[in-house]
Amino acid sequence: MVKQMKDVQIAYIGGGSRGWAWGLMSDLAMEESISGTVKLYDINYEAAKQNETIGNRLRERDEVVGQWNYEAVKTLKEALTGADFVIISILPGTFLEMKSDVHTPEQFGVYQSVGDTVGPGGMVRALRTIPLFVEIANEIKEHSPNAWVINYTNPMSLCTRTLYHVFPEIKAFGCCHEVFGTQKLLASMLEDLEGFEKVKRSDIKVNVLGINHFTWIDRASYQNINLLPLYEKFADQYYESGFEGRNTGNWMNDHFSSAQRVKFDLFKKFGIIAAAGDRHLAEFMPNTWYLQSPEKVREWKFSLTPVDWRMERGKELYEKGRRLANGEESFVLNATGEEGVQMIKAILGLGDIISNVNLPNKGQMAGMPEDVIVETNAVFGHNSVQPIVSGKLPTPVNNMVLRHIHIQEMTLQAAIQCDKQLALSAFRQDPLLSSLTPEEAEELFEKMLFNTKSYLPGWEFETVKN
Repeated sequence: MVKQMKDVQIAYIGGGSRGWAWGLMSDLAMEESISGTVKLYDINYEAAKQNETIGNRLRERDEVVGQWNYEAVKTLKEALTGADFVIISILPGTFLEMKSDVHTPEQFGVYQSVGDTVGPGGMVRALRTIPLFVEIANEIKEHSPNAWVINYTNPMSLCTRTLYHVFPEIKAFGCCHEVFGTQKLLASMLEDLEGFEKVKRSDIKVNVLGINHFTWIDRASYQNINLLPLYEKFADQYYESGFEGRNTGNWMNDHFSSAQRVKFDLFKKFGIIAAAGDRHLAEFMPNTWYLQSPEKVREWKFSLTPVDWRMERGKELYEKGRRLANGEESFVLNATGEEGVQMIKAILGLGDIISNVNLPNKGQMAGMPEDVIVETNAVFGHNSVQPIVSGKLPTPVNNMVLRHIHIQEMTLQAAIQCDKQLALSAFRQDPLLSSLTPEEAEELFEKMLFNTKSYLPGWEFETVKN
């Protein structure tokens, strides 16, 4: 008989989401051991109200085993009061700000494949996101200080760091599925090179260390098989052509896929498996490595994701949401492959799991400052998330990670203090801007900051030409 936990209270900040929220609904609907209420808070109340309708309609279906009540609320206080868990999945700003983040640097010959974590786009996104997370952390401290907080918002490291900076006692962690993609690649490797059939991602055991979207794996195994020597062979075999298998998608038809060439190149350079997707990994390196031009990107077989495409996709999802809420389209239940619901179950005492998460460094990662956010494995158990000691990265990789950590720490302080000069100093140090002069970097910085000024209370601006 399945042990059940009823009346679990979840606050969803960003509850009008037409992506992550629907994924959560699907995963909760297929999990019979927990049930309760999800309070949906969003600055777009009507979007949250729409998701309330979509979520509550699921209870009427015979195949749904997780019984949840969805309730749209108008204030953070309403969402957070009584919450056992808080999920944060927000878009900081609009697609217009994101368009500036990603495409304004192209005027200076700087290209970004994602633009939400590092690089000029990631930094400016962080500057407008940190004030939002300061508010969220203060609200959690006041209304649900004992809740477990799961953050999905990027830039992951700085969002999670802000929560702890404001409320050191918070029980928060950041979740990212990029490592899952590398486990799937290793599963495909076993099928391709060794003839194994239908290897599950979860059966690939890995040691994770690094920071979000710049994660690394120094140990990997499957059924007691050491996968590092096999990966060396795999990288050599597919270095030029790239690899696209059952689990990896087609980079020419999918903005989020790649042929893994960046991963293979980083392995050949450093002897350790880079564990994020190529689109993210490329942005942590000097722009001359992988992002020098659109032509260079195509050579490395990944994609620059245009924000216009995201806008069009957003319109499609808006229409889909309308159809789902009106009953014109049936909600399709699909397991997302995320582990958020399994983490919630484990914290509730319904079985332990191990997964990669972003937490303050308390010694789990050697060679990194204390309290900065690092990504390693952790054990999830009853009311407990305990990071696993992961060791230390090879010195060349460790130095690259440290550079980004120091830039992130400067960015946090600049955002908290509304210090434009400190923000500019951090901006100039990003590897993606290594081909710009200090004067060019400042000109770009001023343009990008001006384009997001409505999200930067307390900052001073001069009119700039775009």
